[in-house]
Amino acid sequence: MSVTDEPAATGAGGEEIGVPDGTDRGTGGPSTAGPAGSGGTRTARAAGAVGTFADERFGASRIVRGFARKVFPDHWSFMLGEIALYSFVVLLITGVFLTLFYVPSVAPTTYEGSYAPLNGQQVSEAYASTLRLSFDVRGGLLVRQIHHWSALVFAAAILVHMFRVFFTGAFRKPRELNWVVGVVLALLAIFEGFAGYSLPDDLLSGTGLRIASSILLSIPFVGSYLSSFLFGGEFPGEAFIPRLYTIHVLILPAVFVLLISAHLFMVVLHKHTQYPGPGRRDDNVVGYPFYPVYLAKAGGFFFIVAGITTLMAAVFTINPIWAYGAYDPSPVTAGSQPDWYMGFLDGAARLAPGWWEFTAFGHTVSLNVLLPAVVLPGVLSIVAILYPWLESFVTRSRREHHVLDRPRNAPTRTGLGVMAITFYLLLLVSGGNDIIATQLHLSINAITVALRVLVIALPPIAFLVTKRICLGLQRRDRDLVLHGRETGRIVRTEQGEVYEVHEPIDERERWRLVQHQAHRPYEPPSPDETGSGNGHSVTVRDRLRSRLNRFYFRDRVDPVTPAELAAAQASGHGTGPGHGTGEGRSTEAPSTEAAGTTTER
Repeated sequence: MSVTDEPAATGAGGEEIGVPDGTDRGTGGPSTAGPAGSGGTRTARAAGAVGTFADERFGASRIVRGFARKVFPDHWSFMLGEIALYSFVVLLITGVFLTLFYVPSVAPTTYEGSYAPLNGQQVSEAYASTLRLSFDVRGGLLVRQIHHWSALVFAAAILVHMFRVFFTGAFRKPRELNWVVGVVLALLAIFEGFAGYSLPDDLLSGTGLRIASSILLSIPFVGSYLSSFLFGGEFPGEAFIPRLYTIHVLILPAVFVLLISAHLFMVVLHKHTQYPGPGRRDDNVVGYPFYPVYLAKAGGFFFIVAGITTLMAAVFTINPIWAYGAYDPSPVTAGSQPDWYMGFLDGAARLAPGWWEFTAFGHTVSLNVLLPAVVLPGVLSIVAILYPWLESFVTRSRREHHVLDRPRNAPTRTGLGVMAITFYLLLLVSGGNDIIATQLHLSINAITVALRVLVIALPPIAFLVTKRICLGLQRRDRDLVLHGRETGRIVRTEQGEVYEVHEPIDERERWRLVQHQAHRPYEPPSPDETGSGNGHSVTVRDRLRSRLNRFYFRDRVDPVTPAELAAAQASGHGTGPGHGTGEGRSTEAPSTEAAGTTTER
């Protein structure tokens, strides 16, 4: 732990007194630096004056001091959100560099550059400027690939971070709005990524824009107007690239900065969630202070994320637009694949039967595009946004939750999360059904039919299997608390009884296994209990809540109670001689905390 010197005395106006010029404050002795030392002193004075000005007018010292003492729990899964934040910073830095050389125009031009196969061909200004950036600007290709890899890592980190929040129940009160912000950020990351890789105006991005235009046209009645407005007329139009450029580099980044700032503000306001453990409750935070521990960790971790992203960009080629060529609406490209975060949408469209069409009021309604590409993502997004309130309605919980759940202790929620991941992965695989068919020499029709069956049957199976695994892990935890850990040592008593000696687990580990709340299925009151004669009755809302509550908590394993633990210790079953007459430890949380941690209340 570092030792900080006492601050110098200050006068009424905030100027330092009692420290002569030419004195080195670090040692307290005369400076040997001559004029340079005096310059350093003047710099320190100027910095002190700025700090005093800010403190007197905005209370900056109180803000900085309070934030520096902010306590953050320590767990590796919290780094997932940091990866998303640092990737966004890398995106901003590299994006500024790319805007200096990119020309957002589809006006035709003749490419004259270092890439010989396309030299002399007529292409768009957007495509030509991206080629010049890749081959003629020093470091341009590296920065461009850093930007693209950071976008992929950014979207992946947000998605994995959201699943961590979901599986641990970090979305519960008072963090429902922060969950909504996270869902919106995930959706905007998809749109921002799509806008970004559409800007080079190459054959692959043009194919993606053609699909986007078809999705817009599938919306009944207003789809043709939306497509005409966005593309400036019939596809592909000449106005879409400039508009997309404005959205990509100005509008969406500003929204991202606003939402990320709101997200971080709510994290500080509500305090960070923490995993269960001794001394950790809903009314405190056990961890390390922001300064100097987490400030040093955050700075180092940022450079790790940036360095690994740069390494990937230097080693692995991504989006080689020179191999695709400029966009031409006439050819139909086989084997084209979008970035992974758009693959599920493509896969859903490929699985939809082609005969889902009908005509109404003179308009053709293409359900084979509308349902998988518009309705399905919309429904999934709405369910994701409303889920915190749905679970709160089911559990009838109105209190604040600051201690996280272990996923095994919420088997139904964990099963739903795995079911969603399974559904998403099947759609992602479906987006590459043509690649699978060509590489494995299989029938694409057979693959499509198989995936149609799996996308319906496999997610419920994944839910049931995950739920049973969680219940099994809970039973294992219960057995550990009651009987201890197996040692593999077999003992035979004088009476001839043979048993395996179990070693009691540490009280800290025991607390972690028994601290969670036991939920009971909710039963609506009977008409007699509600006083139906007085005009009260069981409502449809009560019946719905009861059914959903039974779905969540009908299958459960209750944590060990202090009475059960005392009975197990008294019996000494399977725990070795004399263990039954031991200390009789309770399931109350140990009062000791890990060394080096701080508790904020």
